[in-house]
This record gives sequence, C-alpha cells and structure tokens, in this order.
Amino acid sequence: MRRSRFVAFVGSLLLAAGTALTGAATAQASSLAPTGGYAALGDSYSSGVGAGSYISSSGDCKRSTKAYPYLWAAAHSPSTFDFTACSGARTGDVLSGQLGPLSSATGLVSLSVGGNDAGFADVMTTCVTQSDSACISRINTARAYVDSTLPGKLDSVYSAIRSKAPNAHVVVLGYPRFYKLGTTCLGLSEAKRKAINDASDHLNTAIAKRAANHGFTFGDVRQAFTGHEICSGDSWLHSVNWLNIGESYHPKAPGQSGGYLPVLNANA
Repeated sequence: MRRSRFVAFVGSLLLAAGTALTGAATAQASSLAPTGGYAALGDSYSSGVGAGSYISSSGDCKRSTKAYPYLWAAAHSPSTFDFTACSGARTGDVLSGQLGPLSSATGLVSLSVGGNDAGFADVMTTCVTQSDSACISRINTARAYVDSTLPGKLDSVYSAIRSKAPNAHVVVLGYPRFYKLGTTCLGLSEAKRKAINDASDHLNTAIAKRAANHGFTFGDVRQAFTGHEICSGDSWLHSVNWLNIGESYHPKAPGQSGGYLPVLNANA
C-alpha cells in the first residue's frame, strides 16, 4: 500500500473510531438525560428558605432560585418543572396543595417532609430559649410522635404521589445533622446539640424506612453536610437569626448547592 493510500486508510479508521466514540457518548448522555417532567414537593428545606433569592410570585412559600430543585432543573432541562414546595409545609399540606402537577408524564419527584409534623420549629425554639431538661423533654415528645404518628402520615403522602405519578422515580430527601459536636461553640450546650442531632437521625431513619417500603429512594444528606454543621467554622446552616427568625436552622445557599443538590444528582 502506497504511503498516500496508507495515510488515507488510517485517517478513515480514526474517523470511524471517533464517530463510534461520539455516538457512544451521545447514546450514554441520552440514556442519562431526564425523561418526563420534574416536580419538587415538600417543606422549607426543598423550597430553599435560608438560601435567599426568593421568587416573588411564591410569596410566603419562599421558593428560591438557589434551592436544589431549581438548580437541578436549570442543569437538566426536564420537559416540565413544577416547584410546589412551600415553607412550613406538613404532610397534610403536601396532600392538599402540592400534588396537582403530578401525572403519568412526571418522570422525577423530589420531596422533603416530616420535620414540621414532628414539631421542628417548636423543638428548636424550646432548645434555644429554655433549659437542657426542657429541650430534651420536648425532643422526646417529638421522637414519640415520629414513632407513633408520622409513619402513617408519610404513607399517605407517598401513596398519593405514586397514585398520581405512577411512572415517576421518587427521591425523598432527609435532613442534616445540625451541630458539630466536641468543639467549643457559643450558644446551645453540648447536651442540647447532641440531643438535636440524635433526633435528626431518628427522623431520618423513620423517613428512610417509609420511603423504602414504597419503593422510593432515600437521599441521605448527612454525609454531604459533615464538616459544614453549625459550630464547624464553615457552616452551611443558619444558626439562630434573630433578624430573620424564619431562616434559623435552614440551609444557606452553599447547603443547597453543595449539600442537597449532589445528593439529588446521585439519586435521580
């Protein structure tokens, strides 16, 4: 084979290989691309309270353009994006006001709910303003609720989601541990901080169990927030914010983009 023909032959092989690789990459990208619509449901941890940049039309729901659902939708361009998560939402609020956009065309649902049902705001208020014993007593009341009542409420929500969106992959996001322990930190005592962290673990365990029973994926954010708890020196969570009390104990924008978003990406 003469040199010119050899060069042409090699060139054709390289072109064919490049086309094959490009085609494979395109096929892989297509298989990973989301199909159907995306619906983001739940409470303030999904709406983005604490992250700022709130969408004016969302009113008191405080849906943020820096919240993980908004960031995920911007990156993946689902066929539709319905953002119904709302600050303060409990399981009953999700059932009564957030499921409207779901249909057989919904491909992905994300959800965080349960903390408000268990009395999250009252627990934190008690722990910030009262004694160690009062804090732990209130936490124990919340834990009893998580054991006795919350599973049934989660079942109702999860069953309704599956009924309205039978083809959707559902990712249930949990809650972070709030405090770094074993370090000097102004504010709450070590006993309070540990009790709050343990209560978050208890809640996550209950949510994960119910999600698994419905065939849903549990997105555990605790590892993502490790090293970024309150008292860590690089907190992705607001501590008590007396100027904007509603943002207290909620993820900042880095907590949404660096904590929640990667977990949804890994599980979507």
